[in-house]
Amino acid sequence: MGLTHTDRGYPRGVTSTTSQQELFRFLEDRFACAQACTECARACALRASLVDPDGTENQELVRRKGIMCAEVCDATCRVLSEQNQVDESTIRVQVEWCRTVCLEAAHVFDRQAGAEDSAAACRACARACTDFLATLN
Repeated sequence: MGLTHTDRGYPRGVTSTTSQQELFRFLEDRFACAQACTECARACALRASLVDPDGTENQELVRRKGIMCAEVCDATCRVLSEQNQVDESTIRVQVEWCRTVCLEAAHVFDRQAGAEDSAAACRACARACTDFLATLN
């Protein structure tokens, strides 16, 4: 199912024969992905703010990954919120990038004591991205 909108305001590929169930899944997964991105951005920003900027090399990596993940998740949430301005290929690239960055951040957080919640938020966001991408196929 595509995302380019027709004159009726529905995503391209949504016709009168498309089941309501498919449309609901698409909208639910898009919302769930945006919500997961918001939660992940908060968790990563918090994690980054807790790290001493003059700390060890590993702490610097945690801080940088946290900041990057927060920024990518925030950008992805904005892209998913823009109903008519973004085409499907742009959304696909953004969501795939978000998924990749979230998984990278989760791996870094796994090595940081006390960062379990941040790692879990990153993994939840990556799963939500994967689920939403499945609705685009």
